[in-house]
Order: sequence, then C-alpha cells, then structure tokens
Amino acid sequence: MKVAIIGGSGKMGRWFARFFLKEGKDVLLVGRSKPKLEKASRRLNVAISTDIEEAGQADLILISVPVDNFEETIKRLSPHTHPDQIILDITSVKMLPVEAMHRHIKRGRILGTHPVFGPGARSLVNQNFVLTPTDEQENRLAEKVRSYLETKGARVRLMTPLKHDDMMAIILGLAHFIAIASADSLVSFERLKEMESIGGITYKVLLTLVESVISEDPELYASLQMNLPNLPNFQERFQKSCRDWAELVKQKDRQQFTSRMKAIRQKLEANNPDFGKSYDNMYKFAEVLKKDETAT
Repeated sequence: MKVAIIGGSGKMGRWFARFFLKEGKDVLLVGRSKPKLEKASRRLNVAISTDIEEAGQADLILISVPVDNFEETIKRLSPHTHPDQIILDITSVKMLPVEAMHRHIKRGRILGTHPVFGPGARSLVNQNFVLTPTDEQENRLAEKVRSYLETKGARVRLMTPLKHDDMMAIILGLAHFIAIASADSLVSFERLKEMESIGGITYKVLLTLVESVISEDPELYASLQMNLPNLPNFQERFQKSCRDWAELVKQKDRQQFTSRMKAIRQKLEANNPDFGKSYDNMYKFAEVLKKDETAT
C-alpha cells in the first residue's frame, strides 16, 4: 500500500510518516519546500516530491496542511485523484476542509479526520481520534477507519463537522486563547525564573500550558483561532467571566466569591463523576503536555 502525505515535512506529517513506515507502508512526502522535504527524507528515509501530481499514484492520501492553504491544495490535487483512492485530511478544523473536499474532489473516497494529539505522542494508544462523515458512503469508510484505529489502541468518535468545530472551539480554541492571554500577562512580571523555582504544581501546570502553545508556530495557532466558527462567542463569554470575577476581588466580596465558587463546583460535580481527582492527576497532566509539545 502506498501512502502519500501532502504537507509531509510538517510535524504531524512526519509523525504519520513514521507511523505508516512502522506499518510497512510505502510512504511518499509531498510538499512545496524542497529543503524541508529533503531534511525530512534524511530523517525518515522516504521518497519525496514537490509535484502534487505524484500523490495521485497513492492508495491513500493524507492531507496535513494548514487550513488557510487547504482549499488551494485540494484544487491542485483534484485532477490527479482516482476513484479507488482514500483521501483523508487531518486538520484541527473540520467544516471548511470537508466542504472544500466535497466541492473539488470528484474522484476518490473522502473523509474528514482529526487526530487530537500532538507530534510528541509515542503511539496511537489511548489517543483521541475524531472522524466526521457526512453521508452513507463516508459513514462506511469511517467505520473501516475506526476499526483500524481501534486495533492500534486509539479512542475514536464519529460526529458531524459542525459538532466537531463547536467542541473544538472550547477544547482547542479557548484553551489556546487562555494560554496566550496568560503568557501575555506573565511576561510583564519580573522574576519569572525565580517564581518558577518556588512555584507549586498548579503554577507549573500553567507554565506548561503556556509553553506548549507559545513555543509552536504562531501562524498555525492564528489559523486555528480565525477558523473555528463559534470561538469568538466563547472568548467573549470567558472575558465576561474574567471581568465578573475580577470585580468580586476588587470589591472584596468574599461571600459572593465563595457562593459562586461553590455553585460552580456543584455543577462540575454533577457533570463529572471523577471530579475532585484532577489535582492528583496534575503531575501526569504536566507530563502529557510536555510529551505532546515535543517534536520527535
């Protein structure tokens, strides 16, 4: 089986190249930057090409490009696809890429996918994977992909592209927004290194979250922030909450502060049977973030 990875010189492209090589597949990396492709080829010992037409010879095409470049890539790929091909995208946003594939791919079986983990993951074991089929044909393909991924230890969910993007607006978009805003606040303080040396696990988890986002490609995170449809609504809600809580602190309204905090805890307990165990798992959480942000 031949696998072509478009955008294969990027971190996730290289991750999947290694994965498919271990599975015994013939891997081709396709991209625009020959120096980046050559560097990836030296590390992985795989074939490379700057000609997207060569992807048309593959049995499986994996598209790993930023969402801002996605439709242009699909337009260039479309004339070279054939009916027996499977074409998957692995972008973090699903509505725009899936719609683009529907518009331009007339030959080949398509499916929107999202591996919800970073390039530091050691394997698919216990990693989340979302598939977003939109019709019966895609559902049949999704079930086959789900079965394959589950044999590798992944946890797979099927949902619509809309539901995916609504959830990712919080899971990724809001989490990244909080990390960026926190980083912007932290850099205004002196003695950051000294604070880190005496900080407890809560502060260290905050720093880990900040570093895991700020150390990555700003263009990638900008693209994600600009393309998740409902993210601005959640950001406005978050900012209002910040203003409300800041006002309680400013007014030294201890009674309202504690009562609201208790009410929130009750809601969280009602929706999460494992609530209260998070603190015990914070060390593990920090370790997971560090692994996910590490490019291997």
